Amino acid sequence: MEPTELPIDGTLDLHTFKPEELGSLIPAYIDECLKEGIYEIRIIHGKGTGNLRRSVHTLLDRHDSVKSYSLANDRSGWGATIATLERDV
Repeated sequence: MEPTELPIDGTLDLHTFKPEELGSLIPAYIDECLKEGIYEIRIIHGKGTGNLRRSVHTLLDRHDSVKSYSLANDRSGWGATIATLERDV
């Protein structure tokens, strides 16, 4: 299976990924956003049961470059998380 190349535009939609892929996907995406000068990212995890959202938040808590995060304050509500990244860590 060939790896899929993701656009680094600050939005990561997790609907096409398996939960076991998140542990490497999210930190790598954050690192790539930082390289591109993107300091606010949107991670779309969906509403569902909340398990995926909790996993995303745990990974954000563990990443040194994440300054803060919160649920999206727009039409997606608790189906997406907005994270602010530190410019210099």
